[in-house]
Amino acid sequence: MKIDLTETNSSKINAALVQARRDIGTPAIGMVLTLVIVTDEENAYDALKSANDASHEHPSRIVVVVKRVSRSPRSRQVARLDAEVRVGADSGTGETVVLRLHGELVDHAQSVVLPLLLPDAPVVVWWPDGAPSDLAGDPLGALGQRRITDTYATEDPIGALGGRAAAYAPGDTDLSWTRITPWRSMLAAALDQQNLSVSSATVEGEADNPSCELLAMWLADRLQVPVKRTLSSGPGLTAVRLETKDGAIVLDRADGALATLCMPGQPDRAVALKRRDTAELLAEELRRLDPDNTYEASLKFGVSKLDSSTPAEAPAEVSAEAEAKAEAPKPAAKPAKKAAAK
Repeated sequence: MKIDLTETNSSKINAALVQARRDIGTPAIGMVLTLVIVTDEENAYDALKSANDASHEHPSRIVVVVKRVSRSPRSRQVARLDAEVRVGADSGTGETVVLRLHGELVDHAQSVVLPLLLPDAPVVVWWPDGAPSDLAGDPLGALGQRRITDTYATEDPIGALGGRAAAYAPGDTDLSWTRITPWRSMLAAALDQQNLSVSSATVEGEADNPSCELLAMWLADRLQVPVKRTLSSGPGLTAVRLETKDGAIVLDRADGALATLCMPGQPDRAVALKRRDTAELLAEELRRLDPDNTYEASLKFGVSKLDSSTPAEAPAEVSAEAEAKAEAPKPAAKPAKKAAAK
């Protein structure tokens, strides 16, 4: 069920939610949290789809805040709120409110969102793209116990890690960190089985992928060993190598789906390590609302402490014509002319 509201306010939106629940025969509220999505029109559809998929595991009220850009100075001075209320099959297992803010209201989004939060329920704020530099200091971010970003979606993913570390507050997290949860679990289990001391490590992955840096910083922080960051053609994170006195522990994923785990004294084994979509990552983050101290320690370790290197460039190809010219005998040099007699 969908209800469109034009030039409305928070009171009318709440009334529409109550009426919609009665119309579909579910007056009781069975949602466990409020998920606030701050995005733009370009990313709103994908973000809302991922949130609806995640709501099957975490029934929630989803509030989408879309800040509309005014085209003229006059329209920027006019505050207007349009809303779309979705309940039932159109909103996963919870409720959805899409807010479109115009004019001066764009700078006061928190005043619109605050009355729409579920009472006595946690609040999670998610920026699929365009997150502020200080998440906890942002007016909308201050409403949430948990604040989710994705540095992979920024223009400078690796540089964004430094900004996140400088402005970190308990409750901040990143989907780039969530992406490496299976890798961290697999590597920790491998070390528990071997009970070996690691002397150094190498993390291999595509360039400008912050998940690779976060995994490398996690290894360096937890193992207290030098970690080298190398590049590959991807997709994403491709391999991790841990050096021990008995040989290397290698977790290699070349195709983005199936990985091979190699450990000293044991046969190689295939492990499922597929790349997960945004809905799965979001659902994982919504399972925990307490501060992630491991993420904080890894983030604050610093990218600058990693030993990074890039693969050597391949030699330029030489054409057949150039090779023929190079192999052809060079003509003898002509004798220099004698200077004119005085």
